[in-house]
Amino acid sequence: MARNILILGASYGSLLGTKLLMAGHNVTLVCRKKTAELINRDGTEVRIKLRDEPAHRSIFSRDLPGKLGAATPDSVDLSRYDLVGLAMQEPQYTNHTIRVLMVKIAEARLPCLSIMNMPPLPYLKRIPALANVDLDEAYTNPAVWERFTPGLVTLCSPDPQAFRPPEEAANVLHVGLPTNFKAAAFEDEKHNALLRELERDIDAVRLDGQDVPVKLKVFDSLFVPLAKWSMLLTGNYRCITRGEPQAIRDAVHGNLAQSKSIYEHVDAIARKLGADPSDQVPFEKYAKAAESLLKPSSAARAVAAGAPFIERVDLLVKLISQQLGMPNAEIDQTVQTVDFKLNEKIVVGGSSAQ
Repeated sequence: MARNILILGASYGSLLGTKLLMAGHNVTLVCRKKTAELINRDGTEVRIKLRDEPAHRSIFSRDLPGKLGAATPDSVDLSRYDLVGLAMQEPQYTNHTIRVLMVKIAEARLPCLSIMNMPPLPYLKRIPALANVDLDEAYTNPAVWERFTPGLVTLCSPDPQAFRPPEEAANVLHVGLPTNFKAAAFEDEKHNALLRELERDIDAVRLDGQDVPVKLKVFDSLFVPLAKWSMLLTGNYRCITRGEPQAIRDAVHGNLAQSKSIYEHVDAIARKLGADPSDQVPFEKYAKAAESLLKPSSAARAVAAGAPFIERVDLLVKLISQQLGMPNAEIDQTVQTVDFKLNEKIVVGGSSAQ
């Protein structure tokens, strides 16, 4: 049976959307008016490399069995949908029309699967050690999440690396690292049955008889998606320097011993929260994957372009580490560097504060 999935965010969201379309499900991407018009006219193009093939293939939504549409936030009819995917950067949820839609989603009690790096606050409240911890400081607008029931929100670790090529149209996504989306279960088994149905359908997809990378994997453990935190703190946020941004590969391999120390400390934080070592990704596996990540992270590129806000998983992990009595000087230094670069662009008295 074809399911109807609403995904907020047409850039990274088009990757999960394409996998769902390939499996025969219907997807609506929520985005700006111009992007929606482009997608409704031309569809999307996701470039992905199949195993043992030298070049990326272009997968066009118009060729897939599922139906794709795009809509602006104020034109969404929530009664049509079985599941909501949250694929925007956390600061984007402060937009007024997005906030209004989020209120409606919360009131409709639709299950929400986040593929954000920044975990939604309701999901964190499902972790007993964090249920009553104040983490609002790490969020651009924590009020966005107030109406959501924690059990209806889960997190899917956004391990696949993908970017929108700057010279291309807004409906094109290039997948650099085609790993899997790893989702924690919902509280309600009815919603988990839906997740596992989507998992099976995506797993069965073949292209010219070949398996297609980027699966949806569902886990009973709440803590599997937290494995991404070690990667973000070791690589993505350390792409941000006091000078120009550096590639993820250079952030990780510039000082491998230091990187391993940060990675293992963040893993230890996750274990203190309740994660099992089997929920986590060994540092060596991550370091190997990082060798192919030759661009700065999206957070580093956004800061370099003058963005006033980015997702602050670095700050979130720092706040949690302090609550657990596990502070770390390297994490503190990363947070200071990100703060410095964000404040650098603030205009004071008509001139840029450098």
